[in-house]
Amino acid sequence: MGFAMVKSAVIDGLEVREVCVEADIGNGLPVFHMVGYLSSEVKEAGERVRTAIRHTKVRLQPQRMVVNLSPADIRKKGASFDLPIAAALVLASGSIENRCQNKVLMIGELSLDAKVRKVKGILPTVSFARKHGFEICVIPRENEAEGHLVPGIEVIGVSTLSEVWEFLEEGKKPHWVSVSVRKEKRTAGRLNYADIKGQSVLKRASEVAAAGGHNILYIGPPGSGKTMAAQRLGTILPDLDERTSMETTTIYSAAGLLDETSPLVVRPPCREVHHTVTKAALLGGGRYPSPGELSLANGGVLFLDELSEFQRPVLDALREPLETKQVRITRKQGTYLFPANVLVAAAMNPCPCGNYPNLEQCRCTPGEIHRYLSKVSQPFLDRMDLCVETPKVSYRELMSDNQNVTSESILKKVIQAREIQRERYQGRMYATNSGMNLDEIRRFCCLEEKAQRMMERAFEMLGLTARTYFRTLRVARTIADLEESEQIRGCHLAEAISYRMVDQKIWGNQKR
Repeated sequence: MGFAMVKSAVIDGLEVREVCVEADIGNGLPVFHMVGYLSSEVKEAGERVRTAIRHTKVRLQPQRMVVNLSPADIRKKGASFDLPIAAALVLASGSIENRCQNKVLMIGELSLDAKVRKVKGILPTVSFARKHGFEICVIPRENEAEGHLVPGIEVIGVSTLSEVWEFLEEGKKPHWVSVSVRKEKRTAGRLNYADIKGQSVLKRASEVAAAGGHNILYIGPPGSGKTMAAQRLGTILPDLDERTSMETTTIYSAAGLLDETSPLVVRPPCREVHHTVTKAALLGGGRYPSPGELSLANGGVLFLDELSEFQRPVLDALREPLETKQVRITRKQGTYLFPANVLVAAAMNPCPCGNYPNLEQCRCTPGEIHRYLSKVSQPFLDRMDLCVETPKVSYRELMSDNQNVTSESILKKVIQAREIQRERYQGRMYATNSGMNLDEIRRFCCLEEKAQRMMERAFEMLGLTARTYFRTLRVARTIADLEESEQIRGCHLAEAISYRMVDQKIWGNQKR
């Protein structure tokens, strides 16, 4: 008869909360109770745990066993409590003695043959343990490389329950070959901007978008290279900085999407979603919210192909996250925040047949064009910093072998511009021009008198809003950075304004 307590943790969104796994074994009818606001998969842990223990040297006598996971106001979900439940039961039974004097946190799933299986959420859990004074984390062997991403805390990877008993009783740690975290490297992939023939304006707009982290919309007929350009944006983005890398890795850890051998996310993620996606899948959600595609693309690119085929409520739900760079989901049990510092790239045809506004080739009626374009609301369109038209490629361009503009050549310019921005915004939570607030726009986007007159005329002629005005200045600042110019000159502003003229050309005559 006895009582034991083992510390564990549960992930709630991206937040980690401590859970105390308490076990009490005493006289009475041989029953097994588990309490503590448990999900169905946690309730099932009882059978898994007792069967796994039978495959070790420990034998539990048929007694009254009660396991409590506290605090009781936090819902416990997942199979990661199997390992701490097993340890608490065995310690409470007195079958082994806990001689470990360190503060230990345990997490892991058990198979019926007493093997410890990997679980998701190891990185935020180990980070939480270090922050709250734990000295050792006992985790599945398969998650050990991920656990070692967190410095300042000892991580012990176990593959069986027997190794856990040896650690608790004798302080013996499994003898594994030391785990080295292999970082993902940039490789010469199959995607390259050299594959796109012609379309110099498209490539230039992509360069500007990548350099400043600006959202971009490609509009043009089918087969003009819109999708190819968006899919290659990842090849011209520099590696993630340390803070964004750990932030994105934490998101992927919570989603269970990390690679065992190279868990650290170094390259900007590129996510492409189908137009049938739901709001919950795109933004995150559910009864107990988890990150969606927008957060999984944090630090990288989210590509929305066939933009006009998306449900309008789904697109409009993106409006706030594109401004705040985070997703806020409110539930009865609290508010969840997920990072969403994303470059959104979208592609669409200008009409159902793809030839509008060329009225000589367009076969669509005005009503069909209006219905097609009205699927994209003006507020969403305003959040696209660049809008570039992609005309049809001529036969001569298609057969040309000219590959002067490659992903490698664009990347060099982007890295150079990003370095200028990194120094400018040193110490801030963002490092690109797309994150500038109003005060910084006034400080870093000063216009010459000639450029001010040009901006005033564009504001009146194009019917710009306050939002599109400031976004145009941010784009102009990026273009100046690409030219290594401290001052935004007229040519920089003119190019930025030109990226706002396409949406006026396509949507200008449409009533929304």
